[in-house]
Amino acid sequence: MEIAFYLSSLVAVLATIGVITGTSPVHAVVYLIVSLIAVAMVFFALGAPFAGALEIIVYAGAIMVLFVFVVMMLNLRPDADRELTWTHPRYWLGPSLLALVLLGALLALLRQGGVSELIDGELLTARAVGLTLFGPWLMVVELAAILLLAALVTASHVGRRRNPLRNTENRGGSP
Repeated sequence: MEIAFYLSSLVAVLATIGVITGTSPVHAVVYLIVSLIAVAMVFFALGAPFAGALEIIVYAGAIMVLFVFVVMMLNLRPDADRELTWTHPRYWLGPSLLALVLLGALLALLRQGGVSELIDGELLTARAVGLTLFGPWLMVVELAAILLLAALVTASHVGRRRNPLRNTENRGGSP
């Protein structure tokens, strides 16, 4: 289990460096996906499968899909040959090698049967997380929910388009 922890930690650090030093937003997103999966594997190695599964489902799954769609919709480079530069092996070789290291560590763990072994600590289950969040930390969870709701309402209000004709009618001015 320790070798999986150290390998996935190394992959997370290297992929994060790839995110920071990446010149293209698409390549940075690919490195970020690899980094998030490596962090999930760190959680699995530490005996927190619930946190690791949430990391994969929420961050590497849902949020990264949104990032990819935003990058695709922005279409930052008007070059006609950008697809040719994105498919060059120089750009996908790094994330592929890091993902292969993660896959190798996972396969070695499964072959050894060391999935049930923990590094040191207690097993973190969904029930334990729920009892902690809705027990002694209930007020913090409720305050975070109210803060997120306020941010959602603010973003909706700021992002709403204003119709100039409708605003003049409300003031009593002529159209």
